[in-house]
Amino acid sequence: MGAADSDATRPLRRDAVRNRERVLVAAGRLVAEHGVDVSMEQIAQEAGLGIGTLYRRFPNKDALVDALVEAFVEQVVDAGRSLLVRDEGTGLEDFLREAGRSLSEQRGCLPRLWHPSRATPATREARVVVGALLAQAQEHGRVEPGIAVGDVFVLLWALRGIIETTGELAPGAWERHLDLHLAGLRCRPLPTTRPPVSLDQIAHLAPPGA
Repeated sequence: MGAADSDATRPLRRDAVRNRERVLVAAGRLVAEHGVDVSMEQIAQEAGLGIGTLYRRFPNKDALVDALVEAFVEQVVDAGRSLLVRDEGTGLEDFLREAGRSLSEQRGCLPRLWHPSRATPATREARVVVGALLAQAQEHGRVEPGIAVGDVFVLLWALRGIIETTGELAPGAWERHLDLHLAGLRCRPLPTTRPPVSLDQIAHLAPPGA
C-alpha cells in the first residue's frame, strides 16, 4: 500500500473509532435506563448512526453488551489502581463505595456482570487490584488480617444483588449494607472460623468485574 492509500484510509479508521465510542456511550445510557432488552435500532438512533454502521462495529447485541460491560470493568479497575497510589489504607473502602456507585448507575448491565463466560484481562486484573488494596488496608490496620480476597468479592456480589433487587425503590440500600460489612471487615477477632471463598473458586464461579 502506498502513502496515498494509507492517507486515504486513516480518516476512516478515526471515524470507526469515533463511531464505536458513540455507540458505547449511547448503549450505556439506554441499557442503564431500560436494561439489555433495548433494541439495536434504538441504540443506533440514540447514537445518531445508521443501523448498518452499528452492525459494522458490533455484529450483534451480545457483542455490543459485552463491550459495554468490558468498558465498565476497565473503568472500575482503573479507579482501583488510582486508589492504590495514595497508600493511606482507605483505598479498599473507597474502591467498594466507588464500585457500588458504578453498579447502581449501570443497573441495566448487572445481569451480564461476573458471568463465568466473561473471563477477560480486565476481570483478571480486578483480582490483582483488589488483592493489593486489601493488603494495603491490612498493613494500615483498617481491615482484620484474616479477611481474604474472596471475602471482598463475595461482598461485591452481594452489593450487585442488592442493587439489582432494590432498583429504584430503595436505591441507597446498598450503601447501608456496605457500611455494615465494612464494620465487619474491621472486627477483631473475626466472628467466624469458616473458610473464605478461594481465588480458584472465584475464577470458576464468576470472574469479578469491580
